[in-house]
Amino acid sequence: MFEYMIGYWDPMITTLPGLYLLSVGVVKPASWIFGWSEHVVCSIGMLRFVNLLFSVGNFYLLYLLFRKVQPRHKAASGVQRILSTLTLAVFPTLYFFNFLYYTEAGSMFFTLFAYLMCLYGNHKTSALLGFCGFMFRQTNIIWAVFCAGNVIAQKLTEAWKTELQKKKEERLPPIKGPFSEFRKIFQFLLAYSMSFKNLSMLFLLTWPYLLLMFLFCVFVVVNGGIVIGDRSSHEACLHFPQLFYFFSFTLFFSFPHLLSPSKIRAFLCLVWKRRIQFFMITLVSLFLVWKFTYAHKYLLADNRHYTFYVWKRVFQRYEIVKYLLVPIYIFAGWSIADSLKSKSVFWNLMFFICLFTVTVPQKLLEFRYFILPYVIYRLNIPLPPVSRLVCELGCYAVVNFLTFYVFLNKTFQWPNSQDIQRFMW
Repeated sequence: MFEYMIGYWDPMITTLPGLYLLSVGVVKPASWIFGWSEHVVCSIGMLRFVNLLFSVGNFYLLYLLFRKVQPRHKAASGVQRILSTLTLAVFPTLYFFNFLYYTEAGSMFFTLFAYLMCLYGNHKTSALLGFCGFMFRQTNIIWAVFCAGNVIAQKLTEAWKTELQKKKEERLPPIKGPFSEFRKIFQFLLAYSMSFKNLSMLFLLTWPYLLLMFLFCVFVVVNGGIVIGDRSSHEACLHFPQLFYFFSFTLFFSFPHLLSPSKIRAFLCLVWKRRIQFFMITLVSLFLVWKFTYAHKYLLADNRHYTFYVWKRVFQRYEIVKYLLVPIYIFAGWSIADSLKSKSVFWNLMFFICLFTVTVPQKLLEFRYFILPYVIYRLNIPLPPVSRLVCELGCYAVVNFLTFYVFLNKTFQWPNSQDIQRFMW
């Protein structure tokens, strides 16, 4: 059985064999130690048990990350960190796939571990763990780049603060006019990148990630692309609405933190104050929805997944719906950016670049693709009050209960197959 697992590759599998190699590394020793037959150790239950081990590791990593990322000056922060950890550990789309033999749990484990090592300044270990994450899913290379970006953002923030202090002391006249902040930041980045000293310092800090990026580029050239296996069903495209879907997804699952009367009032006031800018943003968003909305063949055909019903009953029912949702997309995007205002402008820039890169090229609308960017986002917002965390945790528990109830009890069959089908994320 093990030889079969290692020697045969299903051409429909499009991810690298990280999960399968690690599974063999876990179950093979179990067969030696306990004397179990290969039929037992290579059973579905044992293979799924590997993901349960990852889920335990993810819980611990989430707690360590909350301790590292979030400030500790608040008296209630210990309770908030524990509740935040528990909430993210049972985040519905992630929690569901902990019990199936999918790459989500392992992908999350190595990416979170790489991020934690990055925050502690152990960049060689972080890059190595980033490579392990890449072996579980190729797009995880983006989050290795994010780790490098985190280092760069930290150095840019330090230099930016020094620059602002210098201008304040010299009493230089501020740049005025529309987009003045963007112009100041652009000028600063241009001047910073012209310094050999700055670039060499960044290179010395990020060379392990640059080496990983080089190896990834070699893989793409040798493989002829990022996808292995069934490439025809995973072709890259400019699917800009994927970013809007992620904003909506995040607004739905983080509604206790992103949706409130005060948030809506603040947004409407800002829209009125900057109505020309928001009018332009709306026009651009409508154009992107009009010209770059794609429906993957799997989305239209596979009625096991919730996205099939979201698309069929919301987007396909009336053509105008996808345009009417644009104001919600804009509000969700603004609310997400507003919740990250405690982070530096350069951190936000790195995060949104990585978010764009990991979502927009995907033609298939798949909630699983949103798990990692959502968790990274959720780790970096300020610790919410306990009441909101309890509300969020309670909602996740209800969603998980309903998801598993439907999965276990509402089965169906396709007309041309005798196999039992189940509804899932």
